[in-house]
Amino acid sequence: MIAFLSGLIIQQDTASCVIDVNGVGYLVAASARTLAVLPDPPVKVQLLVETVVREDAILLYGFRENAEREWFRLLTSVQGVGAKVALAILSILSPGELVTALSTADKASLTRAAGVGGRLAERILTELRDKAGKMPGGGDAVAVPGQAPAEGAGTIESDALLALTGLGFRRSESVPVVRRLLAGRGAEATLDGILRDALKELAS
Repeated sequence: MIAFLSGLIIQQDTASCVIDVNGVGYLVAASARTLAVLPDPPVKVQLLVETVVREDAILLYGFRENAEREWFRLLTSVQGVGAKVALAILSILSPGELVTALSTADKASLTRAAGVGGRLAERILTELRDKAGKMPGGGDAVAVPGQAPAEGAGTIESDALLALTGLGFRRSESVPVVRRLLAGRGAEATLDGILRDALKELAS
């Protein structure tokens, strides 16, 4: 099995790239996030690789970071999520955003990926929610150990998130900001104050 490739990137399109390793060109599919950070060919690169062996082909999927490869493996463990759909999800959500989306049951973020409908998004949430915290990117989720939410904080959080979503901000981006602001203000938190400060941070 191929674990990584180190060679000259000679071609790139919106879904894959070709890496020349000692005169052999390897076609490697990748997420839009990975492809976006690759240098313009011809430049030497190194990509982590997940090798998928099928009856009719040996397919290579490339990743700049191990966290993305680990999420690819986990996503493809869900029935109905093939490699193409997993890459589509990883193209729009980083590992940290995936942790947040799963922990907050943010189905809307998942359905933004090509090939993910409402039913499949529900299956992903159901099967992976309990595993998300142990995955790379889990440190991006906001938690305040030993601190109970202030009275009314749950209502303020839900109202603030509803308002931010209505203004076009993604729930996966808004949740950490709102929760951190609520934790900082405690019992003094108000909906207007949380919403105002969240808007400043998200719009910056």
